[in-house]
Amino acid sequence: MYKILIIEDNPDIVANIYAFFEQKGFELDNAHNGYSGLALAANNRYDVILLDVMLPGMDGIKLCKELRENLHDKTPVLMLTARDTVLDKVAGFDSGADDYVVKPFSLVELEARIKALIRRYQDEHFQHSIEIGALTLNAAEHSIKRENTLVKLTPTGFKILQTLMSASPRVVSKTELEEKVWGQDIPSSDALRTHLHSIRAQVDKPFAKPMIMTIPGVGYQIIDPEH
Repeated sequence: MYKILIIEDNPDIVANIYAFFEQKGFELDNAHNGYSGLALAANNRYDVILLDVMLPGMDGIKLCKELRENLHDKTPVLMLTARDTVLDKVAGFDSGADDYVVKPFSLVELEARIKALIRRYQDEHFQHSIEIGALTLNAAEHSIKRENTLVKLTPTGFKILQTLMSASPRVVSKTELEEKVWGQDIPSSDALRTHLHSIRAQVDKPFAKPMIMTIPGVGYQIIDPEH
């Protein structure tokens, strides 16, 4: 499940984004001015920020610079604006924005751009060594251990577990997990379930507490059972 922060003062645009994305399983927060938007961004974790340029209090350019330069926040930022000049786009990118759409925009295009930004961010920050509780994964060595016991998985199982661990504690939807592991060439509907069964047999079954959680109707999650 992706979490989006909308910083936009036009209530009609906010309502349209909510209506489109909530039905697709996205979780949304919104702020109507720059200062409250900055506070939400600083105190919560989001997968992407939709940021209007013309905002009350603090404009989107200043807000984005504050995020990047002072808060060192690397969350992907997609600028929303009515301005369409080259100079306006350059100003947005110079402030640290990752992408730019001009109003009025297609919600289908907005979704595609959001997903592309999130995929790019995840690929750039896909960790080589991950530790969640007693479970560790080392991508360079292609090794997995739980409580210092070596866990042996197939290459596909390894990638599924790596995806879940990289996203933890976020819940990863079935669709997102399949796209991350297989791209556009997704196999039969039972393939992911079969792989997860095998992964659980190695990662969870020999130990006292499970770490791989199924969230019905939402997706899958890796947790530290000791916290």
